[in-house]
Amino acid sequence: MSVCNSSALYPRFLLTGLSGLESRYSLISIPIFLIYATSISGNITILFIIRTEPSLHQPMYYFLSMLAFTDLGLSTTTLPTMFSVFWFHVQEISFNACLVQMYFIHVFSIIESAVLLAMAFDRFVAIREPLRYVAILTNGVIIGIGLAIAGRALALVFPASFLLKRLQYHPVNILSYPFCLHQDLIKTTVSSRRVSSIYGLMVVICSMGLDSVLLLLSYSLILGTVLSIASKTERVKALNTCISHICAVLTFYTPMIGLSMIRRYGQNASPIVHVLMANVYLLVPPVMNPIVYSVKTKQIRDRILRKFKQQKV
Repeated sequence: MSVCNSSALYPRFLLTGLSGLESRYSLISIPIFLIYATSISGNITILFIIRTEPSLHQPMYYFLSMLAFTDLGLSTTTLPTMFSVFWFHVQEISFNACLVQMYFIHVFSIIESAVLLAMAFDRFVAIREPLRYVAILTNGVIIGIGLAIAGRALALVFPASFLLKRLQYHPVNILSYPFCLHQDLIKTTVSSRRVSSIYGLMVVICSMGLDSVLLLLSYSLILGTVLSIASKTERVKALNTCISHICAVLTFYTPMIGLSMIRRYGQNASPIVHVLMANVYLLVPPVMNPIVYSVKTKQIRDRILRKFKQQKV
């Protein structure tokens, strides 16, 4: 395709659902709707329970609120284009709208990675210094951590959007997923993508790459602290407080690693596999985190059940 000034300024982008299954989109949209409904309602419930229960106004639950808010943001960011493709069969998205969606998808993903790291630090302090736990993680410290997490994500992703804005594209560009991702947009450019590619890699290394290393370090310290506890009962009790967080970490990082492996080594794989892995990466953590924390965290579970009982009465 030729590139002209007008198409460079106003390129068209076409989102892709599950190629070859267009006739079944009406059926496919049902589980997608259920996933979004579960994710949004679950995270709103977590936020509501923590907000209305004074006994849950503790550092651990403040970090859980950050995780729920991030998952809520990630779900609502991808929801419009997912419904557009699978419900209304509308694939076209403007360049600016695509950049905005890409920006917030990556911002919320980086925030989630950092929140999981902060939650690991919270568990380490709770196990290592139980008597000074509240004194160390004061409201001011938690607010500072939250602002630092958000500020890092916003600052890291903004230049990536600016760099993409300066590139040239075909008049019509077909994306690989039903939402906009940085690595997908880069593939559609007709001008040099070297700077954008290098910066995108640096963002991943400085955010999720660094966070994953610090997560492993945190859990090595947690494990060392737990093993130093004399009582076997207390050791098991301490480890049980980390189960929900470990599940959240695995739910976030496993699909991300799977998607990276598919991109790197799955060139011959069906496009449907690539789309499914991308959907799992963005849809599964927001829907699984509130379920895991509601089931595995007794304080949250008991208060949710109490709210339901009060409504029935």
